[in-house]
Amino acid sequence: MNRWLVVIGFLWVATLNSNLVAGDLTDQKCSELIAELQPGKDAVWRTIPWKLSVLEARAMAVKQDKPIFIWAMDGHPLGCT
Repeated sequence: MNRWLVVIGFLWVATLNSNLVAGDLTDQKCSELIAELQPGKDAVWRTIPWKLSVLEARAMAVKQDKPIFIWAMDGHPLGCT
């Protein structure tokens, strides 16, 4: 019973708050939001020479006498397990 009251309360609040309605989202506003969320060209992580191939990264690391950092995980990228 309490869960239903909470769900109904959230739905009621959502209908009252016009900011939660997607009807205000125009193509122009969507384009502006996408542009805002993009990382800047001067972001520090963009200066790292990322490699997709471990063999290519290893060859570059040996040539420059530098270590390799490998990021490994399993599962979905948004829900790391």
